[in-house]
Amino acid sequence: MTHSNPVTCEPLPYGPVPTVRQLAQHQREFYGFIHFTTNTFTDKEWGYGDEHPEVFNPTDLDARQWAQVARDVGMKGLILTCKHHDGFCLWPSAFTEHSVKNSPWKNGKGDVVRELSDACREFGIEFGVYLSPWDRNHAQYGRPEYVTYYRQQLRELLTQYGPVFEVWFDGANGGDGYYGGACEKRQIDPAAYYGWDEIRRIVRDLQPNAIMFSDVGPDIRWVGNESGVGSETTWCRQDVMGKYPGQPIPNLGEGDEDGTDWVPPETDVSIRPGWFFHESENRHVKSVAKLLEIYYQSVGRGTTLLLNLPPDRRGRIDEIDVNRLKQFQPILHSIFSVDLARQASTSASNTRGQCEAFSAAHLVDGRTDTYWATDDGVREATVELTFPQATRFNHVVLQEYVVLGQRIQQWKLEARTAGHWIRVDEGTTIGYKRILRFETVQADAVRLIILRSKACPALASFGVFQAPVVAGDPVISRDRQGRVSLSCGKNPLAHGARIRYRQDGLAPTSDSPIFDQPFLLARGGCVTASLLAEDNPDARVIGEGVLVTKRFGLAKTLWRVVAVDNEETAAHDGRAVNALDEDPDTLWHTEWSQRQPGHPHHIVIDLGVVESLTAFSYLPRQDGHPAAIVDRYAFYASLELPNWGQPVVSGRFDNILANPVEQIVPFPVPVSARYIKFVSLGSILDQPYASAAEINVFVDCG
Repeated sequence: MTHSNPVTCEPLPYGPVPTVRQLAQHQREFYGFIHFTTNTFTDKEWGYGDEHPEVFNPTDLDARQWAQVARDVGMKGLILTCKHHDGFCLWPSAFTEHSVKNSPWKNGKGDVVRELSDACREFGIEFGVYLSPWDRNHAQYGRPEYVTYYRQQLRELLTQYGPVFEVWFDGANGGDGYYGGACEKRQIDPAAYYGWDEIRRIVRDLQPNAIMFSDVGPDIRWVGNESGVGSETTWCRQDVMGKYPGQPIPNLGEGDEDGTDWVPPETDVSIRPGWFFHESENRHVKSVAKLLEIYYQSVGRGTTLLLNLPPDRRGRIDEIDVNRLKQFQPILHSIFSVDLARQASTSASNTRGQCEAFSAAHLVDGRTDTYWATDDGVREATVELTFPQATRFNHVVLQEYVVLGQRIQQWKLEARTAGHWIRVDEGTTIGYKRILRFETVQADAVRLIILRSKACPALASFGVFQAPVVAGDPVISRDRQGRVSLSCGKNPLAHGARIRYRQDGLAPTSDSPIFDQPFLLARGGCVTASLLAEDNPDARVIGEGVLVTKRFGLAKTLWRVVAVDNEETAAHDGRAVNALDEDPDTLWHTEWSQRQPGHPHHIVIDLGVVESLTAFSYLPRQDGHPAAIVDRYAFYASLELPNWGQPVVSGRFDNILANPVEQIVPFPVPVSARYIKFVSLGSILDQPYASAAEINVFVDCG
């Protein structure tokens, strides 16, 4: 139960509240990740650990460029992957030879960690470190000696490079690796092996202001995906006691309404499909509209946003990525540059003790250290802003005074237009920040109705904005006959917008053809499209070079399933034919039954004609469920059945659980085939099932 403070009249805190370092983390809102290691040079996402230090040789590494780009787009800091799962260290660690000191870069005298930490200080942003607990290179991984090694490296990073604002602990623990030449699979008990209590004590002792990230905090938690999407309902509460990184935790995005600890979520996502730079992804850098949507679904839902900017083999953030960010930043700034609430008068159904210190006027004073609050016991209340005249707006930004904890459980927003109150939005939590978006209304008043609150509401800010409508991403799709269609999807500019496109991989311009009917792309290729709001005066047009790209393989007109070892044909409708219907929302799934045999599972497909193939792709299920996503595979090709021979390619889809995007696997050499066979050798979570949303093959994967 919450009681008032009779001396100050302030509400007492409700439940767990943020520490000083956690409150500083909330205020950062937007910062960057730098994924850079040997993977950049081997074109991998997860290195095996057998990479030689000589492969690390950037030709023009410029950490100052990284920091300047981050600062210029509004990021508050950068976190560097000082050591990823491959074990290669970006600093000359005294405890291993597997580091930059044995690379040709700067003749072994370089230190990426030093260069970035210095650059961050120069450009006025903060510096953070990522140190993977898993190490696929170290010979002693899985044994006590490695834990000592890991802690020694952690101490190096926390004592030699100045202040650190965040220490990032990955949840990937154990599996296949080089391990000093053993080349075997090693499993550890993540709850006991690392000694997380001691690791956390080291961080607290050496960097007391640093935030610690992992699936379970203890300071901030993973949001549960790498897509840039926070939960519609976001509680900053979770139970941390007895939990450890890598432990499966339900409802990571939503949190625990009655959790005992303050552990807000962090949303991590890459500007590219992968976390490390791959030249093949240059056409797939996220568009301005996509970056804006990510911002709304992360910062706008009460999480912080950690956006990855992977340097290329030169050691620079690629010009495509930089230009995209330079287009994104001014649009984001323009949306929130003018707060219309500053000109409004305020009123509330209840004000705590009738004290001026808690009046609704604090909601529009431009500060977050003042707030409106109600009397104890008042859990339902209304606060209203009245404008001097009818005003157009389409965004509202709400912030709770989280110093006292998170309280509000349900609300609705109404606007008064032509003398009538209309509902424009509704939802559950607010937390540190909630950004509401809706169709533009013209109203002389707007009110927030708090329907349920765990304690008396304490609201710090109520901002109102008229944002320019940003022309968003078109949707590119293709049917089995190879006909490509472009549409506006759910874009608010569906009326009065034109979609221009090209088939050569370049950005559409005002001279590019306007889409008016489906066109044939039977042999595959690359379609780029932009939504240009040329006829809509309210629209902010995304400039040239900001586009949506879709690469297609062969059309599936003649394809048919020849054989499948197992498919779900009951209510779940997991038939194998779904893997070649060009619909990412359907899927092949093996039968949900423990009686069915486990891996391998396979699909055999007849392409209808002989083709010279250069690559295949696997699209994991796109419905947000991880069950049966394949992570170990073999792919076969044949001119006639049943002659398969050796697989054309085999391997693992790294990080596919957290980042379930299309996996394109090029072949070492082109292969002539009429029949293909996709074999699932294992799935994430070690389940006996397999699934696929789509399987594709390419005749040109350039």
